[in-house]
This record gives sequence, structure tokens and C-alpha cells, in this order.
Amino acid sequence: MLIFLFLIIAPLLVSTANYLREDRRGNWQTADRSSAGLLPAAADHPEALIRIYAARTVRWRGIFAVHSWIVLKERGASRYNRYDYTAWGEPIRVDGFAADGKWFGALPQAVASIDGAEAEKLIPEIRSVIGNYKFRAYGDYSAWPGPNSNTFVQAVLDAVPQLNAVLPPTAIGKDYPYRGRWFGLTSSRTGVFVSLGGYLGLTIGWMEGLEFNFFGGVLGLDIRRPALKFPGLGRLGLPLSQ
Repeated sequence: MLIFLFLIIAPLLVSTANYLREDRRGNWQTADRSSAGLLPAAADHPEALIRIYAARTVRWRGIFAVHSWIVLKERGASRYNRYDYTAWGEPIRVDGFAADGKWFGALPQAVASIDGAEAEKLIPEIRSVIGNYKFRAYGDYSAWPGPNSNTFVQAVLDAVPQLNAVLPPTAIGKDYPYRGRWFGLTSSRTGVFVSLGGYLGLTIGWMEGLEFNFFGGVLGLDIRRPALKFPGLGRLGLPLSQ
């Protein structure tokens, strides 16, 4: 038990030290939300495209968590569509920010990248999940344990397993049982999970690896793309997306 607690607490302390030493994003109201240059101009990329991004969230919450969002573009479309789930206004925000924009100064990282015919096939399914997401009323958002932005993106991953994507261990809220199911198959259908209301849980799967959810923080191991998973610090090893 002491070893387990050390593996939970020590990474959080390191993440806190990193935040205190390196965070220079300043006031969140004036923080940079411009493009990070990860996507070409939509007109220069005629193929259909799907991206899922994650970036450290605002202020001290960034010690623990990332914010994730979805970007879609149909074949031949002249613009990208970005979908965020936020704590202010109507939760599902469409095109509220640059598609690959910095999240209040934090650089995003790709969680999933799909282009061409495969993306073209999956986009209608993703839009259907977004259109039918049940936590869409004012006041539905809850930073912890969920539903939050990571719960929203996880709902898409659960409904569209062909995305073959796994949110980072710092995506607090991804394990929130938004469907009311406390156990079942993982989103990739390669494993199983059990979740006690998003507060405690266990996930075992080929895509997901081994994950212990301890009050939202994830401690685990990825064998498929070798990496260790720590709360606060995230993945130490190969990135989620090539």
C-alpha cells in the first residue's frame, strides 16, 4: 500500500514542481489560443480528417489534468470543425477556438490522427455521438469526477472503436461512467473495465494497457506502445499517436 501511494503522490509532487517552475501562461483571460501549427490550411488538405487533441488545462488544474477535444473535416470541406466540452455557457462548444489552437497557452498533442477514406467513413458516426450526447444542458459539466471534456471525448471513443485511440492518463474524467455502467468492455473492445463512479477503477486491455484509477489519477502500464502511466506526469515512454 505504501508503494502504491508513493507511486501516486510522488508523480503529483513532481508535476506540481514543474508547474511552479515552468508555467508562464499568465492570466487565462489573455492566454494564447492561436493555432499551434499542427494542421495545414483546410483548403490545402482536400481529404477527410479526424484529430483528437489533448493539452494541459487552465491554471493549477494543469498539474493534474488535460483538456481534450475533437476536430473533424469532411472531404473537400473548406474549414475544420472543432468540438469542445466546457464549463462555461452551453457545454458543447462548436468552433469556439482554432482547430489546433493552444489551450490557454498549452501546446496540444495528438491522441488520434485519421485521414482519407477511413476518416470519411467514421465522421458521420462521430457527429451522431456528439449530437446525441446526453450531458449537454447548462450545469451538466463537472470538473471532477465528470462529466467533463474528457468524458465527452471518451464517449466518442467508446461509440466508435475504429478510432483505435486511448486518452492519456491525465485525462481525468475519462473513466466517469456516463452511461451508468460500472463495468463492461473497453472502448477498443480489447479488454474490460470496472469503475466505481469514476472515483476508483481498473482497466485491462490490449489498447488501454493496465490502468488503476485512483480518484481520477491513473497509474498504469502500456505494453502495446511501451510506456509507464503516472498521475500528473502522464505517459513516460512512446507517445499515444505516431
